[in-house]
Amino acid sequence: MKPSSARSTQRLPLRLFNGASRIMGRLGRRKPGLAASEDAFHHAARAAVGFDDFGGSSYLEGLRVLLDAYDREARLTPFGRVMVDQQLVGVLKNRLVAEKAWRAAPRIIEHEIRRPIFILGLPRTGTTALHHLLGQDPGIQVLEYWLAAAPSPRPPRSEWERDPRFKQAARDLKTMYFLDPSLKAMHLMTPDGPEECRHLMMQSFTDDTFDCNSTIPSYSAWYEAHDMVDSYARHRDLLKLIGSPQPERRWVLKYPVHMRNLRTLFTIYPDACIVQTHRDPTKVIPSLCSLVASWRAIYEDDPDRRAVAAWQLELWARGMEHGMEVRRERGAAQFFDLQFREVLGDPVGAVRRMYAHFGVELTDTAERSMRRWHADNPQGKHGEHRYAAEDFGLGARAITDRYAAYIEHFGVEREGPS
Repeated sequence: MKPSSARSTQRLPLRLFNGASRIMGRLGRRKPGLAASEDAFHHAARAAVGFDDFGGSSYLEGLRVLLDAYDREARLTPFGRVMVDQQLVGVLKNRLVAEKAWRAAPRIIEHEIRRPIFILGLPRTGTTALHHLLGQDPGIQVLEYWLAAAPSPRPPRSEWERDPRFKQAARDLKTMYFLDPSLKAMHLMTPDGPEECRHLMMQSFTDDTFDCNSTIPSYSAWYEAHDMVDSYARHRDLLKLIGSPQPERRWVLKYPVHMRNLRTLFTIYPDACIVQTHRDPTKVIPSLCSLVASWRAIYEDDPDRRAVAAWQLELWARGMEHGMEVRRERGAAQFFDLQFREVLGDPVGAVRRMYAHFGVELTDTAERSMRRWHADNPQGKHGEHRYAAEDFGLGARAITDRYAAYIEHFGVEREGPS
């Protein structure tokens, strides 16, 4: 099924079209390459924040690899280029805002993050639903979308709707779902709902967001081989910043990508509690490829679906193998496994067992809130994610063979035809 993404600014609402046109007009018809615009991006961020300390120079390596890859490899549409420009300036602005906040309140860095819970596993295995469910527990804190997109100390809930950053996050999501309405059925995001850690990792220019949105294989290769310790250290410090009003509350975070960096995650969070969800890879991989192709269709014309499939198939297989290695090193106590059917069939019961494994209390208030959310958000509420494995040249046998070690190790249950 072809994604329904708009291919140019001609299909944007008038306000968005005019905004994109102004940006493109300022840059001129012959825009400089992205690498040549590095200084301009930094200048724009400094001007917007009124601060000039980006927090050292370690981030520049990733930024420069990324800019070079965009120039040499990406197939950005004019509107895609506008989106990339805005994204890069936004990431640099967020670095400045965080550095400014830490300088103003240096004791924030002294806060401890104790026994955070990370929801990991292959994408498309129920991680998002589980994350939203756990977010109903008033005793924990999650990374809300609007604060992930613009990290700062979390204000009282009553103030969110009036905050310009909250309003901007709502506008950004509305634009994204306008460009491809089918994305809401694939991956629901709301400004006040829990979000993945990707925004925090982007501040180090080490994240899947960049190469999922564009065809930049040289960046992908650099990123996969890069030492991620600095990126995870900044991730930790950004959580300390966001959670500083109530640092004692336990964090519950979700990002399948952490599975591929599990050894580094434990370096920064040695007492982390890992919940790993499992599902038949023959259902997961085609769905994941459809999602990545849909993201890319916002930025590029006609993404190469078979290339996406070959890349994602191998990338996540290596990630699962890495996770299995780390488990053998650390033992089972810090891990809890959930099959997909458990997440769908009795999610609150799954949470109860998971909390018991990690010694966390499930209060009556939290359980009632979870059951209410589950009843109000049945599977398929925002539409059905339609895709065909054949569109990506994927055969069930090839997927099963590549993930055989993972399937056997975790006793992953095979699912029938959908």
